[in-house]
Amino acid sequence: MFFGREEYLRDLEALYSKSVASLVTCRGRRRIGKSTLIEEFAKRVGARFIRLEGIKPQPSLSNEDELKAFADQLAVQTKRSVRHFSSWTEAFVRLDAAIPRSGRTVVLIDEVSWFAHYDKTFADVVKVCWDGYWKKHKGLIVVICGSVSSWIKDNIVDNGAFLGRRSLDIVVRELPLNECVRFWGNKVERTSIREMIDVLAVTGGVPRYLEEISPSCSAAENIRRLCFTPNGVLRSDFDQMFNDVITQQPNFTSKVLRCLVDGSRTVTEVSTMLKLEKGGRVSDALNRLAEAGMVSADAGKNPETGKNVREQRFRLKDNYARFYIKYIEPVKKMIDDRRYSFKMLETLDNWDSVMGLQFENMVVNNYGSLIPHLHLSDVLLTSSAPYRKSPVPSKRQKGCQIDLLIQSRRTIYVVEVKRKNEIGREVIAEVDEKVRRLKRPQNVSVKTALVYEGHLAPIVEADGYFDALIPFSRLLGL
Repeated sequence: MFFGREEYLRDLEALYSKSVASLVTCRGRRRIGKSTLIEEFAKRVGARFIRLEGIKPQPSLSNEDELKAFADQLAVQTKRSVRHFSSWTEAFVRLDAAIPRSGRTVVLIDEVSWFAHYDKTFADVVKVCWDGYWKKHKGLIVVICGSVSSWIKDNIVDNGAFLGRRSLDIVVRELPLNECVRFWGNKVERTSIREMIDVLAVTGGVPRYLEEISPSCSAAENIRRLCFTPNGVLRSDFDQMFNDVITQQPNFTSKVLRCLVDGSRTVTEVSTMLKLEKGGRVSDALNRLAEAGMVSADAGKNPETGKNVREQRFRLKDNYARFYIKYIEPVKKMIDDRRYSFKMLETLDNWDSVMGLQFENMVVNNYGSLIPHLHLSDVLLTSSAPYRKSPVPSKRQKGCQIDLLIQSRRTIYVVEVKRKNEIGREVIAEVDEKVRRLKRPQNVSVKTALVYEGHLAPIVEADGYFDALIPFSRLLGL
């Protein structure tokens, strides 16, 4: 079930038209479809495809085991005799010899950090072999891929030794909302928007999770089966995802992540919650989480000055991670013992509050889908991020919190995100108060938008306060 990813495929196909070899890095959270993307690309262009995947490091394993896994996979896929290697240089030279001298070939070195786990010189060997062997193949594309994005960033992307050698760096993100609905197939027209939102609030736009939904079942039944049964895919995936990608200070980083479950925080606020002095340790953990695709560093611009906000806020952008920490983790022992009874979503503690965060998350993560509905497609945007200004009691200044603030040089859009059964005129007063508290230059206009799911009272539209009223179904492409 391969949907979307057309932008990434176009970038890859542009490399395919070159007559020289290309080195590509591909990173993103686990289950996001990185390997599938590269395989689909090779299939579409009719290239030979070789995939070599590292094995997960274990205390009982060693570099020899990684080399053996590489050798065995290479032998099977190139139909050559098995030959085990004593070093990565030998392994890569053998790979070079297996690449046909004519035609096009895509080589995917997957879970590269696992291959490199026991050998600190691995990245250096990749560079030497690229210069000495691989780049001499016309039309060869070598993709360095993995879920431990920090390893790729530190050792390849930000490594000066690879300067001028990489042709493309792909960061694979969640599927856009209008692609997510395709997993409901021909039942999409018979499925309510609320049902889809409930599922997406748990899975996000992660293809591997969406593949597991059954369009014939209700949202509650899908979530019960995926999350609250002993063998459910989402019952156990968080621990595997987290432990596989957070390889530095996992326990501390987990504590930092949990500080973001109920809303975005600055480094200072997270440090205070953990009773630590503000310092690099918390910043490093948040940056690791951001690189892993679980957290977003929402900086944005100060609308008053046009400069970057003084201290960026970190938001838990991964809907599955929040749902797991909130609802699955506290009862996983009961789930495994088959003692947990799940009936209705609304019976989960603070469901409406958590769903508000999840719904807002979906809109902010997919802010690009909003742009056409705000008539900003041809406008140069300077910032798109949630905005929060703390109150200053000494100056009698009130705080201001805006779900999404989209800025251009001449216009600011205050976007309110609301999910309620009934949305009445009170939403106008809420947003108007935010606009009055928002300081801006005199030559900048303010416009307002409401992205909503629920029954919108006729008076809200009739009042004419909002410059754009956008039902969530439009972001789903329905």
